[in-house]
Amino acid sequence: MRAFRDAVEANDHGAIAALLADDVRFTSPVAFKPYDGKAITAAILRAVTHVFEGFHYVREISSPDGRDHALVFEATIDGTLVNGCDFLHVNDAGLIDDFVVMVRPLSGAKALAEAMGAQFEQVVAEATSDSRPR
Repeated sequence: MRAFRDAVEANDHGAIAALLADDVRFTSPVAFKPYDGKAITAAILRAVTHVFEGFHYVREISSPDGRDHALVFEATIDGTLVNGCDFLHVNDAGLIDDFVVMVRPLSGAKALAEAMGAQFEQVVAEATSDSRPR
């Protein structure tokens, strides 16, 4: 999904949010329960941009029908190398309705969990606030 990749690489949070369906489901690599809805997903993605350093996509794989995409990325968190993949599914309107992230190695997943945990109260507040950025 080139539009999403371009928005992420440009750090354009408005464009990222515009590509999310209202009913998007976000499955985190470090949380047991998925998160449902555009507001919380957009807030999580904004927070991740503060956690990852040197984030960049290295490969993109798409299904023949263009509905499923795998975007392989690399980044660091406090000096810990993280390899991961964003698995995206788009609905009939072309909006992301399923977003699954996987990361490796375990040390990277632990660093991500710790860094996001430190920000999660702010993420939830942002997602539930009427004044949150869109």
